[in-house]
Amino acid sequence: MFPKRGRKTAGPDALDSFVDAAAHTLDLKIEPAWKGAVKTNLEMTLALAALFADFPLPDDAEPAPVFAA
Repeated sequence: MFPKRGRKTAGPDALDSFVDAAAHTLDLKIEPAWKGAVKTNLEMTLALAALFADFPLPDDAEPAPVFAA
């Protein structure tokens, strides 16, 4: 898996609770057989987001320009 870089990650119980709460909020029915896959996807998404969130930027960094057609 990806290394954790200084951010606390939610424990297994917290992720289970989050998946249940999100499904309830969005009125989604998650079959029990799929709950593990949903949780694994969320763990991967959080690990990838942590890599970007912890990336140091210089003080003078500018956002990229936005081009519209």
